[in-house]
Amino acid sequence: MIDERFDAIVVGAGMAGNAAALTMAKRGMKILQLERGEYPGSKNVQGAILYADMLEKLIPDFREDAPLERHLVEQRFWMMDDRSHTGLHYRSDDFNEEKPNRYTIIRAQFDKWFSSKVREAGATVLCETTATDLARDDHGRVIGVRTDRRDGEIHADVVVLAEGVIGLLGTRAGLRRRPEPDKVALAVKEMHFLPRETIEARFNLRGDEGMVIEAAGTISRGMTGMGFIYANKECISLGIGCLVADFQRTGETPYGLLDRFKRHPSVAPLIEGSEVKEYAAHLIPEGGFNAIPQLYGEGWVVVGDAAQLNNAIHREGSNLAMTSGRIAAEAIFQLKSRGDRMTAKNLSLYKKMLDDSFVIKDLKKYKDLPTLMHTNSQNFFLTYPQLLSRAMQNFVRVDGMPKAEKEKMTLKSFVKARSWAGLFGDAFRFARAWR
Repeated sequence: MIDERFDAIVVGAGMAGNAAALTMAKRGMKILQLERGEYPGSKNVQGAILYADMLEKLIPDFREDAPLERHLVEQRFWMMDDRSHTGLHYRSDDFNEEKPNRYTIIRAQFDKWFSSKVREAGATVLCETTATDLARDDHGRVIGVRTDRRDGEIHADVVVLAEGVIGLLGTRAGLRRRPEPDKVALAVKEMHFLPRETIEARFNLRGDEGMVIEAAGTISRGMTGMGFIYANKECISLGIGCLVADFQRTGETPYGLLDRFKRHPSVAPLIEGSEVKEYAAHLIPEGGFNAIPQLYGEGWVVVGDAAQLNNAIHREGSNLAMTSGRIAAEAIFQLKSRGDRMTAKNLSLYKKMLDDSFVIKDLKKYKDLPTLMHTNSQNFFLTYPQLLSRAMQNFVRVDGMPKAEKEKMTLKSFVKARSWAGLFGDAFRFARAWR
């Protein structure tokens, strides 16, 4: 056993774990962070979106040396059928500001940089180290972790579980259940490398400007899921994800969906001639507010993906992870400063602070949408995208047919597919869930 005792042990070196470890280390606490990968970020080859406001609260000058790709000036939303897409996009020169709001990043590079800031703040970071179990005292209170290292058990006043969505340590210890298949998505991504000038020409970008496309529709084959395309400096992050329960139900394969997405007429020209160098798959929490587990207990708290803190509607994960890690660390520091023990009653401060933040308020606002989307996936991800595509083609095609007749034909197609009761019912359920 390592004789040294720590104020806190953080399990995991992703967004949430790094935010928690950095916050506590900056306040002079004695922190140990454990990461099972070769280095922080070694398990992440995918691209992602970074929200500047959340990181700025942790590292105000992060723009000076963080490995950022492009700042986002445009967001596109595509509703797709097999041969077309109906799009909505927002682009503003306001995003070419002195301190941009959002960036694309490569997680392997960014997580490694983020961890270096944790070390600089004074925390001890041990990589290639797996926490295999929680250590408890005679009263069942968590007092540290057991690891796969020779010296085994390490003690601390509190353990911060930032181990990701599958969270084997927490589930093995009985602190929370493993996420149900309808509460977690499996996403697959590829990195398509192209010359920088080619990317900028295809996406209408200049300098370090960036853009993101989020797509839904028949690309998910009637399953609850979305595709996405991020423009980085010299590569394009492209992927698609669907609920694990839907993969089980349909027998569809993630790589099959990804291949179809890449070959779509709206997508193929964007990646034509690219070289695929990296492929990854990972799980994403999708259960929302109703899937959040117990967040604290005797000597422990849980943050980030392990706490199911992901806004599936707005596709926000990293900002919720960083915010929950920071808030947990601030709560622990408050208790430590007062000399309070890390009991469940005292650690409930973390939940109270999180409840008062945008994290829980946003997740609570959309608490019914994940279930609605899953139970009506055939309509929202298959029927309506096809109807919308036909409606738009009727609208823009000029073929001598009177416009009034075209409008009647479009309306008739919607009623035939869903009936009046179905259309009003879908609209009502969607509006009620989006509150």
